[in-house]
Amino acid sequence: MSPTRLSISSAFLFLIFVIQESVISRVHLPITGFSLYLAVLICLIALEDRNGAIVMGFIGGLVLDLSPTSQSPFGQWALIFTIIGYLVSSNLESVGDFTSQPITFVLFIAAGSGFALLTYLVIGSALGEESGSLNHNLVVVLGNFIWTLLFTPLFLPLIRRVRELTLTSRERV
Repeated sequence: MSPTRLSISSAFLFLIFVIQESVISRVHLPITGFSLYLAVLICLIALEDRNGAIVMGFIGGLVLDLSPTSQSPFGQWALIFTIIGYLVSSNLESVGDFTSQPITFVLFIAAGSGFALLTYLVIGSALGEESGSLNHNLVVVLGNFIWTLLFTPLFLPLIRRVRELTLTSRERV
């Protein structure tokens, strides 16, 4: 991943984060909310190569750690998305190229978003954070999974197009 592409991708993630915090988090959906930022970050991680996925996960988690509404220890999201970036990049070759199959890719993004939230709960409980009841947390994860499953097909072509625009000629080959 080139430094120029890294800075453009970081700026794009920061823009998505601002949209998430200022618009989407203010909309009250039935069951629970939707996290555009988690879905976009999982999508970008899945589209990257091995090193790019880990770097994108770390940068994306770092942006999420800077949230003023985050009550978690600084670095927890960076750790979670670095782990997810590593897991996705190391298992992507064995799973195959599912990014060319839209339904499978949407299911992967929704599952990845749910996995990120569950990992956040597990690491948070290991750090001694109070996160509420198990029932409430499972409803939040399930609701986010459902909304991600429904909304991802709307913005997935845009994410792919933005990523293609940031690729250098060497990375396109």
